[in-house]
Parts: sequence; C-alpha cells; structure tokens
Amino acid sequence: MCAILTYTGDADEQLVAQMLGRMKDRGPDMDRIVKIDNGRGIMGFNRLSIMGPSPSGMQPFIHNRNMVVCNGELYGFEDLKKYLESLGERFESGSDCEILLPLYERLGTAVFGFLDAEFACVIYDAGKDDFVAARDPIGIRPLYYGYDDKKQIIFASEPKALTGVCKEIRPFPPGHYYAEGEFVCYKDMTEVSRGAANRDLENRDGACEDSLEEITDKIHDKLIRGVEKRLSADVPVGFLLSGGLDSSLVCGIAAAGLKKPIETFAIGMDIDAIDLKYARKVADYIGSNHHEVIISKQDVLDALDPVIEALGTFDITTIRASIGMYLLCKWIRENTKVRVVLTGEISDELFGYKYTDFAPNAQAFQDEAAKRVRELHMYDVLRADRCISANSLEARVPFGDLDFVSYVMNIDPERKVNTYGIGKYLLRHAFEKDEFIPREILMREKAAFSDAVGHSLRDDLIELAESMYTDREYETARMQYKHARPFTKESLLYREIFEKYYKGQSEMVVDFWMPNKEWEGCNVNDPSARVLSNYGASGE
Repeated sequence: MCAILTYTGDADEQLVAQMLGRMKDRGPDMDRIVKIDNGRGIMGFNRLSIMGPSPSGMQPFIHNRNMVVCNGELYGFEDLKKYLESLGERFESGSDCEILLPLYERLGTAVFGFLDAEFACVIYDAGKDDFVAARDPIGIRPLYYGYDDKKQIIFASEPKALTGVCKEIRPFPPGHYYAEGEFVCYKDMTEVSRGAANRDLENRDGACEDSLEEITDKIHDKLIRGVEKRLSADVPVGFLLSGGLDSSLVCGIAAAGLKKPIETFAIGMDIDAIDLKYARKVADYIGSNHHEVIISKQDVLDALDPVIEALGTFDITTIRASIGMYLLCKWIRENTKVRVVLTGEISDELFGYKYTDFAPNAQAFQDEAAKRVRELHMYDVLRADRCISANSLEARVPFGDLDFVSYVMNIDPERKVNTYGIGKYLLRHAFEKDEFIPREILMREKAAFSDAVGHSLRDDLIELAESMYTDREYETARMQYKHARPFTKESLLYREIFEKYYKGQSEMVVDFWMPNKEWEGCNVNDPSARVLSNYGASGE
C-alpha cells in the first residue's frame, strides 16, 4: 500500500511535501517528490515495498519524459513485461507498476480498461502537456481530488492530504479516468452487459443462460483464481479470519493452494467475542498458524478518534466494523513481519446481506447489489483500505477480482435471491465439494463483523454516545447538518469527530450505509443486522 500525490500547475514544493507527509503511514519505506521540468506540477510518492522492493522500484517512474505515480497491484504483469521486452522495452526494477508508461504510450487511455488490477494512478503526458488520472473499476485503491484557489486540480490517495488546500474534496469515481479536464467512465462493474434482466440479448459472460451447476462451477473457479493471483508478494502475507463464510473461504483456498501453513489473525472482545471460536475451528481445520487478539471496552473507546481520522467517514456501520479491523492490523504490524493481508470484503454486496432476504423481487435484489457495488469505495472497501494502510500494511481483496465480480453481476438475479433457505447459497454450494473449510462454517449464517467481534462493542459505543448528549442537545446539534443528518446520538458523535478532521467535507460519503428502508422489514434505525427479524442464529 503506497500513497500518491499530484499537484498540477504552479505548486509550492514545501507544501506538497507537507501534504505527502500526512499519508506517511501508507508508505513508510521511502518517499520522493519530483518537480516536472516545465513547472507544470509536482508528483509525490510514499512507498510500501511489496513487489520489487529494491530502490530501483521507487516512483515516480519516468519513461520518454512521461511520468507516473501508481498505488496498485497489476495482476499478470510478468507476462505483459515479457511482451514489452520483446518489443524492445527495458526495465530497471521488479515493480509491476513500471510497465504502466510503456503500456500507456501504446494504448493511451484504453490501457485502464485493459488492466486486470486494483490501482489508482496519475500520469503526466509530456507530449500533450497534460495529466491523466485513473482508478480501478471497484475503487479498491483510493484516490481523491480537489481544486486549490487557482482552480488547479490536485490528486491524492487520502482526503487528509487535501484538507486545508482544497475547499471541496471528492472521491475520484471508480472505473473512470480523467483527461483533458474531463472525467470519463471506462468500465462500470454494475452494468449487466447483455445481462440477466435482458434475456433477448446475448450475454457475453453466458452467466444468465448457465445452469445452476455451471454457475457454481464458475464461481468456484473464478474465486480460486482471484485468491491465487493475490498471493504473490516479495514480503510475508497474512489473512484476516473472522470465522464467517467469506474470510474462511479465502483462507481455506489459500491454504489448499500453498500447501503450507498460512498466518491467520482473528480479533474479539474480552467478554463476549462471538467469532473467535469459529475462526479457531477454521484455523485448526486448515492447519494455519493462528493468532488471536483480545480487546477491551477501553481499547474500543480509545480507538474511536484515530479510526474516524483514518477513515474520513461518519458512517455508523463503517466505523463500528473498522475498530476491530484497525486494532487487529495494528497488532499485526507491531508483532509480526506480515506486510500484505487478504480479506473477505465484497462478497456480501454480490451475493446478499441479511436484509436483502427482504428484497421484494429479483430485480430489486439486482438493483440493490448494483447500488452497493457502486458505493463500495465509500464503505467496506474504504474500511479495509484505511484500517490496513493506517498500519502500513497492504490489503488484497479476492472477492473484488474483476472477472469474478463481472460474472456474478451477470448471473440471473432469480438465481441469487434467497429462495434456498439460506443466504449466499450459490457461493456456499460452489465450495461444498472441496471441503476447504468445515461444513459447519460453510453453512453458517452471517453475523455482522462489528457484532461478531463482540455484541458489547456496538453496545459500548451506543452507551458512550448516549452519555454525551441530552435529548435537547442532540436535537439542536444534529439539525445544523444539512447533508446526511445524524439520526441517532451515536451518529451525531461520529459526525462531530469527523468534522474535527474533515470540516465541511461530509459529501465525500453519499449517505449512511443502511438497509433499504423502502422494503418491508427493513425500516430500521440501526444498520446492524441484529435488529432484523431474520437475524436468527447468526450471532451465536
């Protein structure tokens, strides 16, 4: 995980250094600032050495007077590198990102749709004397932008680099590139191409017409490839293991493929951790070197401010779930040599949450999935990135594999809705035959991560917020906010902490992550699945 910064136009080098320094946690190994010769801007880079860790892999890369800074993982870059070498290109490092400029020089902006990658990058095109920026189609790697008082655009990995310099800070839209002053969508992961709802059109993936067994076979094979390609690193790799379906599958697939013990990490509250016992069952089953981190109420309360500062959000769900992940990653950084961690994010958006069991029909389920995928970069993906990068680790998300996501989004939603008596059936059925993880875990109902760390985590946070405001103080304070107005004392507490670090920047996040209140059974005022009538045994 690295940090990139590009200040276009006339820029003060000392200011750029200060802005880059705010993101030091993302790349503590090396940093560099390069001023473009003609004074057209400055590029900065903080490096966390993962692929090709020698100094020759330091950015910005320069090629034919063009420059690039990139925070990313380019899967399959070895074959692309060999191909470029056959065309006469020569490379100085083992970094995957070094191939970007030779590819861009041949393909132009078409290169972004060509990549199998999670990335955020900015290119200075010397021939056009212009800047080109782009972000991966899901937004797994962060990128923000804003304008200074001279209307010069600035790009940075995190919003905290832009505070005090840009009046408005906005997330760079996933699946877009910026060139010649315009944002252009090059790939929309939610677009069902010839898709499930349009049976008269040809579906390029064939997902709509596949049988149930063909669907689950492809889910199986594509997820395995998604995990395998994310195991490559020149530093130690670890796995976050909650004991739920998604993280357990990632761990089970990796353990089977590597044929050696992997490093797994779980976290829980000291009084009522739900998932530790399930994580331990998975760890014992796959033979991992398993580590348990136990936290207290005070640990949770002490983490609240730094977590919100790191996240740049006021969202209740994101903050609750981030505290456990943040503290777990902090422990990993301080106690191990692991520098890359694989996680189970993005499965729920594709296959369904507990609340999507209430979807009134299949098309509503599909529309909700599309909405969640489009907004991932503001919620679960943001959480994984910030909690992990704030502790100088790199996150990799196998369920975010572009081929995997594209296929699942193209499956007929009639197949994805919960008519099977258990949520996420397609994913569960896809891995029944392998026995990568215990069947008990494979068929276990979902528990919300923040709840599963311990029901008391959520309760402690609510109790803290209740103690801070009278009812009258709450009503008065919440009404000052026009966008995403707080609707509980807990949400007001988070908003006030957010405003301390990102004053007036709430529109970086579109709204609160909540179940679809328009659906019967989902009109609730707490985002926890615990408040839904179908939660059942999920939290046991």
